[in-house]
Amino acid sequence: MGYTDSIVPLPGPGPDGSRQPPVGTPQPWRTTDRAQARRDGATGPEPPRPPVCPRCGLTGERRPTYTGQHVLLEPRLTVPAHLVPGGHRWHLDGDGTAWNGGLDEPPPGTTCRIPHQLACPGLSLDELQPWRWLTAVREHNARLARQEAFPDTLPDVG
Repeated sequence: MGYTDSIVPLPGPGPDGSRQPPVGTPQPWRTTDRAQARRDGATGPEPPRPPVCPRCGLTGERRPTYTGQHVLLEPRLTVPAHLVPGGHRWHLDGDGTAWNGGLDEPPPGTTCRIPHQLACPGLSLDELQPWRWLTAVREHNARLARQEAFPDTLPDVG
């Protein structure tokens, strides 16, 4: 390959950086991105509104996410990631973009940020469901227990 002075554009940062269709083109991923943002807790007030929690009135630290939404983080609080329920561990990239660590177990020594909603005095733990995965496991075990306690077929006794 020889030297060339042509410029090759690179996609922007983040997983959606190469999604730049012409104006008016259908964008089917937007619905998926917004659903993912809701699941991740990226429900912070969008600019130009101030980064204030609508439930308790406290100011949080608003950060953009790769899904195009914003998350309201608890300001100036970094905690060991293993203490935070899965799905509520937020990390910041070098440019300040926040991303959710998901349900995977964090590597030892990892720290993370938490969304304000996890510490919001205006929400109850029942509303937050910080351990949704544990609720799903408990529901599954309850179904198994019902099946074992009341089998569908009776044994043939003669």
